[in-house]
Amino acid sequence: MSAPLGFIGLGAMGAPMVRRLLGAGHQVLVHDLNATAVAAAVSAGATARPSPAAVAAEAATVLVSLPTPDVVRQVALAPGGLAEGGALRTYVDLSTTGAQVAVAVAQGLAPRGVTALDAPVSGGVAGAEAGTLSVMAAGDPEAFAAVRPVLEVIGSNTVFVGPQVGLGQTLKLVNNLLAATSWAAACEALAMGAKAGLDPELMVGVINKSSGRSFATERFAEGPVLSRRFDFGFRMELMAKDMRLALQEAEALGLVMPTSRAAQMLYGLAMSGGLAKGDITELAKITEGWSGTELVATRRNDA
Repeated sequence: MSAPLGFIGLGAMGAPMVRRLLGAGHQVLVHDLNATAVAAAVSAGATARPSPAAVAAEAATVLVSLPTPDVVRQVALAPGGLAEGGALRTYVDLSTTGAQVAVAVAQGLAPRGVTALDAPVSGGVAGAEAGTLSVMAAGDPEAFAAVRPVLEVIGSNTVFVGPQVGLGQTLKLVNNLLAATSWAAACEALAMGAKAGLDPELMVGVINKSSGRSFATERFAEGPVLSRRFDFGFRMELMAKDMRLALQEAEALGLVMPTSRAAQMLYGLAMSGGLAKGDITELAKITEGWSGTELVATRRNDA
């Protein structure tokens, strides 16, 4: 049997990634504060450990998929964290933390003889389930080459961004900033069309065959919004967090980002309006409220 992998974080993205690794024949040691999530992973074939340190005491390679930069710091460097595990040699962060945290964690682990890779992913829960995520890895090239076969189990588009830790995080933030901003614009535009009397399903269908199409209209509007399921699988608060991190990094680079900052206001309204735990696609509810419309597929079977 091959050496065990460690995996910390069994949330919406982490759990399906662990299932992919188990399906590929890897032995996986897992930890999460959510006992139900741990039990589900164990039932799929993983082995539970009581702390990040306990995982890193047995696994030379540990992957983490965690919700916020503060949680990433704690799991990696706090008492009971990965830094205390004697077996750990390669740390792979699949989370979205921002370049500054990626560098700080790498520096904190280096004295322990641990090489850090930041390798954030994109593609949502569906991509994690299917193993079709984009993985944007940065750090030591030899460490990346060694862990690449593992990453390719979860990501069909696994790319080495560069040797500087944090570059993967920057690329992920650029991607999410663009996705978030285009979705905010789409919500406003679709509400405008619906207010004018356009059929929402027809409108989205035409846009998705025209120059206005985007990931937002194809993957957010056409399915989750028009069906009213709002089930893309990415929480509003996480997208708002990613926007904040991206704009902080832009500010540190001396850049002005007026379009993205305007879009950020819409996410702030969603957060303050009780949608923090809701799906990213529920952003449409804000502009629906303004316009007094609903973006819903035509109910051809209604009486």
